[in-house]
Amino acid sequence: MSLIPGAELAQLFRSFEHTAFRLETMDYYYSPNETRALQQFVAGEEVDLGWFQNWLGLIRGAAAEGRRFARVRVVSLPLTDYSMFGVFCSQHTNAAGEDIRYLARDQAADLPDYDYWLFDSRTLVRMHFEDDTTFRCGEIIEDPASVVRHSYWRDAAWHRAVRRDDFATD
Repeated sequence: MSLIPGAELAQLFRSFEHTAFRLETMDYYYSPNETRALQQFVAGEEVDLGWFQNWLGLIRGAAAEGRRFARVRVVSLPLTDYSMFGVFCSQHTNAAGEDIRYLARDQAADLPDYDYWLFDSRTLVRMHFEDDTTFRCGEIIEDPASVVRHSYWRDAAWHRAVRRDDFATD
C-alpha cells in the first residue's frame, strides 16, 4: 500500500494531463478552512469565499489548459446543511471549470462507499479520513484491474448523476 499525504496529492492536481475525477460519498467533510463559511451559509449570512480561492484558481488554470475536473457527489436526501453548502459552493467551482454532478444515495447502491480520485483513468487514489471526517491521506492503487473497476464506477455514477444546475433547482 502506497500512502501519500495531502501535499503529494495536491501535486497530482497540478500534473494530470486530461481529467481528474472524484467520487464523493460522505454527507460531511471536516475542513478547518471552510468552517467559518459553512457557519455563515447555515446562518443565512453572506459567505466569505476567501478560503476557496486557491482551489478555484487551480480549476481555472487547468480549464485554461484544456484539462478537466469532474466530480459526482453522492448525497442523502433530504440534504444535510453541509450538502446544501456544497451545492452553493459548486456554483463557483462549476463557473471556474469543474463539472460537479449529484447522485441520490439510493441510486448509488452499486458504487463504492468510499471516496476516490481518478487521474487520467490511470492513477487511482483512494481517500482515507479520520473518524471526524478530516482528510488523513490518499492511497495510490496501481493494480490495473482496480483502476478499470473504478473507471467503470466513475462512468456509472456520471451516467446517473444530475448536473448541478438541474439538481439545485429540484
